[in-house]
Amino acid sequence: MLDEDTEELRRKIEAFKTEHRDLDDVIDRMVEDGMVDQLRLQRLKKRKLFLKDEIIRLENMLIPDIIA
Repeated sequence: MLDEDTEELRRKIEAFKTEHRDLDDVIDRMVEDGMVDQLRLQRLKKRKLFLKDEIIRLENMLIPDIIA
C-alpha cells in the first residue's frame, strides 16, 4: 500500500472516530435530558454502529497480510 493511501486511510479513521465520539456524547445528552425522540435515537445509534464497522474495516486494511 502506498504511503499516500495509508495516510488517507488514517485520516478517514480519525474522522470516523471523532464522529463516533461526538455521536456518543449526543446520545448520552439526549438520554440524560429525558428528551428522547426514539426514532432519532435509533438513527443515531445506527450511524454510530456503522461508523464502528467502518473504523474496523479500514483499520484491517492497514494490517499487512501475513502468509503463514
